[in-house]
Amino acid sequence: MTAVLHQFQFSHYNEKARWALDFKGIAHQRRSLLPGPHMLPMVRLSGQKSVPVLSWNGDVIAGSARIIDALEKRVPEPALYPADEQQRRAALETAAWFDDELGPQIRRAYFYDVLPGSTWAAECFLFGRGALAKAAYRAVFPAIRAAMMKDMQIDAAGAARGIETTRIALERVAEQARATGYLVGDRFSVADLTAAALLSPATMPPEFPYPIPEPRCAGLDTWLARWQGHAGLAWVREIYRRHRGSTAEIPT
Repeated sequence: MTAVLHQFQFSHYNEKARWALDFKGIAHQRRSLLPGPHMLPMVRLSGQKSVPVLSWNGDVIAGSARIIDALEKRVPEPALYPADEQQRRAALETAAWFDDELGPQIRRAYFYDVLPGSTWAAECFLFGRGALAKAAYRAVFPAIRAAMMKDMQIDAAGAARGIETTRIALERVAEQARATGYLVGDRFSVADLTAAALLSPATMPPEFPYPIPEPRCAGLDTWLARWQGHAGLAWVREIYRRHRGSTAEIPT
């Protein structure tokens, strides 16, 4: 049975799962959902409301870290987990830090800049949809935006913490990868994939699989300007350039 990734187009955790599927060359379909309306079908499918969710051969796997773990077991090569036990432990610990500490915080800070006062964020989820679907989602987006801000606790204090955590994460990758170009050992691993995917909102690398909606909102320019010139961004761009590769998506 073909693997199906239930996803948001613009989401760093979803990008992490997509990247793992593409890196391993696992043919899959992508079902892109809209924030808000996605919740009911995801609860029915997986018992929880978040994406990404992978359906594959009768299994339903929710969450990017669990998806990667399942992919490693089913398709061991090319490997994302280092063969050396000590390096494997270090890679998983590094990935967990970015998942738990950076992921929610950078999302909160990013949305604080791009959600208020604009429907630009809605356009990020509408790539490839028809005119009627776009019009309907734009009409209800103000209510969805309010729900998103409440659910993710998006406020000035949370944004400030998110900005600081993002800065710490960028400094961490710049320092930790200084010797070899990679966060653990001398080859690409789950640590690099996780860190680069979760930091992708700070730089919007050209290899990201969906186009940035134009015209851009002023909040996005404000957000991106914060990080320009940081050495950590150069690392994110280089990891994307080297390892994002071609897609394994099967068009539907």
